[in-house]
Amino acid sequence: MNNELILIPKFKTYMKYILKMLIKLPRTEKYSIGTEYKTCVYETLEDIMMLSKIGKEEKIKYINRIDARLNTQRILLRIMQEEHWIDNKKFEQSMLLIGEIGKILGGLLKFYGKNIKK
Repeated sequence: MNNELILIPKFKTYMKYILKMLIKLPRTEKYSIGTEYKTCVYETLEDIMMLSKIGKEEKIKYINRIDARLNTQRILLRIMQEEHWIDNKKFEQSMLLIGEIGKILGGLLKFYGKNIKK
């Protein structure tokens, strides 16, 4: 439960960083991959906010959904880096922030997986 509270400010920090980065994309990419990325980030935020509103049985489903959306964001970041729309420093920082969020999600998944089986 405490990890859920840690997840919100971590994701907020990640969001702020990503939104600043997306603004600096080339114009053609800002409105294509940038829009898709932002949509995925906002949907992830909605799912994170739902974690505190739902029962334990549903939490695993939402955690898995958040994890899948983070994986989508990782792929989009790799595309942006390979196409040189973002530099290596921004790529590494973004991946580091996603990694921290992923570790928290892994802890939540382990916690709820053990507690639901009982």
